Amino acid sequence: MKIDIWSDFVCPFCYIGKRHIEEAVKDLGKVEFEYHSFELDPQAPNKVTSSMSDYFAQSKGLSLEQTEEMIKNVTEMAHQAGLDYHYENIQHSNTVKAHRLFQYAKIQDKGTEFMELAKKGYFTQGQWLNDNLFLLSLADELGLEHKKAEEILANEDEYLLEMQNDIALAQQIGVQGVPFFVIDGKYGLSGAQPVETFQQVLKEISEKED
Repeated sequence: MKIDIWSDFVCPFCYIGKRHIEEAVKDLGKVEFEYHSFELDPQAPNKVTSSMSDYFAQSKGLSLEQTEEMIKNVTEMAHQAGLDYHYENIQHSNTVKAHRLFQYAKIQDKGTEFMELAKKGYFTQGQWLNDNLFLLSLADELGLEHKKAEEILANEDEYLLEMQNDIALAQQIGVQGVPFFVIDGKYGLSGAQPVETFQQVLKEISEKED
């Protein structure tokens, strides 16, 4: 079974969905994951301009109380998935640079690992995704060529087409939000579904394909 996943690093539900789908496939034997780039906010600035709570309030037209309630609910949902979100440290971030480096990691068979480390750094450690030092530390941790990673981060066009191709494919198949899962190239599923929902869907697909 192969599962293609469209995801953005700053999407809180993408990290939760990642944990849920990983739990759901534990008893399925060999499952191949392939992650694809997606931008939730292409207009996000390249410099730190606001905290995530301020961004939520401004972009969604929420009051401070509504924003705090939403963050509380997402943080609890993450906690139930075994994740420790720290929104007080999270800064709104452009993700193009991270996606370009992810595309390089992907062709080195390190795409899934890059997704994990980048999301962990962002949501649990308060790392900024447009920071070269942070992104280079991910490359080093994954054993990627340091000089090549530096070149990619310095050249805005490098691996940009690969990122754009992922997004274009998402648009072709009707993806409107992430996480979005495509199972065996045929079956689409949107959102950070509960583990039980993923398990049921995967069971039905496995039976249908047998």
